[in-house]
Amino acid sequence: MTVCLAYEHPYILLAMKKRGFGAGRWNGYGGKVKEEESVEESALREIEEESRIKASRLEKMGIINFEFQKNPGNILEVHFFHILDYKGEAIETEEMRPKWFDIEKLPYNKMWPDDRYWMPIFLRGEKFKGEIYFKDQNTILEEKIRIVEELK
Repeated sequence: MTVCLAYEHPYILLAMKKRGFGAGRWNGYGGKVKEEESVEESALREIEEESRIKASRLEKMGIINFEFQKNPGNILEVHFFHILDYKGEAIETEEMRPKWFDIEKLPYNKMWPDDRYWMPIFLRGEKFKGEIYFKDQNTILEEKIRIVEELK
């Protein structure tokens, strides 16, 4: 899976997920990687589908493996990207409603609980890897996020 964020200090583009997994939460753009795509191709496709902006350059910032207590052993690997260059303005689509936020006023109470751990690292421009184990969609049982020099 992918999560892609446009960040132009001091503002970051988030989108309210309107349906499906994560509905009712502010998040980045992204989704599932199709069988015939690379992670980067998926990220570019998802950005355009969900926002109508055309991204041309991404930087991979992190990888986190998520696991939920109700599905032990089913690891969800998520790749986080900084959208560096794009054309157009994000518009509301059937799936997402965009909004720019000042990074000092992020709506953490309406975001995934794990965002509090990796978002500050992302905003500092540092790369990260980690594992997060959820009891349910609102409760983290264990979190391990570390800063890394490079991502493989």
